[in-house]
Amino acid sequence: MTLRREAFLGYVKERGEYGTVEEAERAARVVLALLGAHLVGEVRAQLAACLPEEFALILLNPLQSAEPLPPERFVRATAAWIEGATAQTATWDVSAVLSTVADTAGDDLLGQIMLQLPVGYDMLFGRPQAA
Repeated sequence: MTLRREAFLGYVKERGEYGTVEEAERAARVVLALLGAHLVGEVRAQLAACLPEEFALILLNPLQSAEPLPPERFVRATAAWIEGATAQTATWDVSAVLSTVADTAGDDLLGQIMLQLPVGYDMLFGRPQAA
C-alpha cells in the first residue's frame, strides 16, 4: 500500500521531532536519494511503489555512489547534503526517515532491502537484528 505524502511526512516529522514539515521533507529527500543509490532492481522498484510518488521518483533517480556505503559513511554523506547538519543530527535524520520506510515497506520487503545493504543498517532502520 502506498502512503500519501502528508502521512509519510507526518511520520517522519513525528519521529524526527522536526518543528516543520519542511524539515522532515528535506531529510526525506536526502536520505531517500542516498538509499536509492544502494538498492537495485525489483527491490528498489517495490520500495518505490510503497512511497508517495514524489519520494518514489527520488528513490528511483538516486545520487550516484561508487560503492555501497557502510552505515557510518551513509550518515556522514547525509550530513554533507543537509545544510548545518552534524553527524549526530544526521543520524537522527536517517533514523527518522528509514524507520518510516521500514514501517511502510513491511517485514518481507525490508528483509530484501537489508540483503542489498552493508551490515549495520538494521539499526538505522530501527530494526536491530539479533547477533
